[in-house]
Amino acid sequence: MDIKQLHYFCTIVQEGQITRAAKKLHMAQPPLSQQLKQLEEELEVKLFERNGRNMELTECGLVLYKKAIKILSQMDETIVEVKETGEGLKGVIAVGASKSCFSYLPKRIQNFREKYPLVTFQLREGDTFHICELLTKRSIDIAITRLPLERTDVEFSMLSLPKEPYVLVIPKSWKERIGDRTSVKMNEIKDFPLLLLHRINGKGQFEIIINECKRHGFIPNVILECPDASMILSLVDSEVGATIVPQSTLSSIHLSNTITLQLEDSEIMSESAVIWLKDRYLSKSAKHFLDTFLETANIF
Repeated sequence: MDIKQLHYFCTIVQEGQITRAAKKLHMAQPPLSQQLKQLEEELEVKLFERNGRNMELTECGLVLYKKAIKILSQMDETIVEVKETGEGLKGVIAVGASKSCFSYLPKRIQNFREKYPLVTFQLREGDTFHICELLTKRSIDIAITRLPLERTDVEFSMLSLPKEPYVLVIPKSWKERIGDRTSVKMNEIKDFPLLLLHRINGKGQFEIIINECKRHGFIPNVILECPDASMILSLVDSEVGATIVPQSTLSSIHLSNTITLQLEDSEIMSESAVIWLKDRYLSKSAKHFLDTFLETANIF
């Protein structure tokens, strides 16, 4: 078994057919079938169940696929590491970000590009669950997202960023409800129709806010849940309801018809972090980009 055979095997898994895999690999079908046969004979196991033209992994095949993906990723990372030795900063940094954390990026990317003009960026967006999936699949190098993390079966390295308060955002047309005040108490919002951030999978800000309302003796009137911060705030701007979000969320989203209020007696704080896979080699460019967060971060 060699790296080439593992590459062929993973391509067959991903394409689901020998024919499609051969086309993607730019090779004829018979040699690819022969390589798969040799791999099964060497391992003395059946890797696929043939269902017509489709190929479905056996239990043994699934074990090999999970290991092979990791081996191939480590091989790619080793090549990058060797090539980077002695070179200046260049290449692509793939960054994932939750929309509520996007405010950490614009100025940082601009300053980084001014210093290292040969470095470019790929940016992917998603909630914490999706961000963790992208990291696990090695689709991105690093990510900025809200805590807690969804994946507890994967080891992540983490730079914990400063905690920040949650704020209440309401339409300007509600101003008569609060007058000229810049803050409100939690029990004053018990009848407000609330639009809250809610992850597609797992627990996060939604549960934090619900529990804080309960601590103040009421069940909030939640009329809408959504994983996208910009959509929530756009709806508030359109006077659909109010929301409670981490304060920094507002700095990256333009709003023209809202008022932001502090929550006087709330104890909840939002936590976010820069995260990456512990067992992954990070390029010199990615490491230098991580360094831009060190002044305000705690390392775990």
